[in-house]
Amino acid sequence: MDIIFPVLIGILVATPGILLPGLINMTAAKISLRDGKSCAVVFAAGATFIVLIQSYIAVSFAKFISRRPDIINLLEEVGLGIFVLLTIYFIFIAKKPQQKEDEDEPVKLRSRTSCFFLGVLLSVLNFFPIPYYVVMSVTLSAYKYFSFDNLFVFLFVMGAVSSTFGVFYLYIVFFKKLENRSGFFMKNVNYFIGGVTGIVSVITLIKLLRNM
Repeated sequence: MDIIFPVLIGILVATPGILLPGLINMTAAKISLRDGKSCAVVFAAGATFIVLIQSYIAVSFAKFISRRPDIINLLEEVGLGIFVLLTIYFIFIAKKPQQKEDEDEPVKLRSRTSCFFLGVLLSVLNFFPIPYYVVMSVTLSAYKYFSFDNLFVFLFVMGAVSSTFGVFYLYIVFFKKLENRSGFFMKNVNYFIGGVTGIVSVITLIKLLRNM
C-alpha cells in the first residue's frame, strides 16, 4: 500500500490537469489523423518525457518555490507570453490542413525522430505543469497526503507520467477511430488549438491581475 498510494496520488493529480483539450493532446490528435498513429505515439512519448522532468523538478523543489510566489508569477508570465504567441500563430498564421483528394492514398509518416522532438518542443514551451505540481504537492502535503521523501516523490512522478501518456494515447486513439468523420476537425484544428491556448491565456492573465 505504501508503494501504490503515491502512484495513485500521482494519477489523480495529473489526470485533471491533462484531460481537458490542450495544446499537446490536441496536437497529438492532429498528428494521429495527418501522419498516422505511430508518429502520434512517438510525439506523445516526447511530450511525456518533458512532463517527467518538469514534474520531478517541480515536486523536488516545491518547498522552496512555495515560499517564493514571485517565481511562480514569473513562470506564469512567461507562459502567458508563449501562449499568446501560439494563439496568434494558430488562428491567424498557420495554414489550414489540406484534405486528402484520394482517401485510399497511404498516410505519409514523418520520421520518428521528428515526431519525438516535436513533442519535446511543445512540452518544453508548456510551463504550466511546474506551478501546477508545486501547488498540488504543497496542498496535499498540508493535508498529510503527500510526502517529500525521495521514494514517495519518485512513485508520485511515475504515476503522473503514466497518467499523462495514457490521456495522450486516448486522444490519439479516439480521433483515429473517428478518422472518416473528422473532416470538420481537420479543417478547423488550428482554430481549436488556438482557441484552447487563447482561453488559457485569458485565465492566466486574470490570475496575474488578481495577484497584483
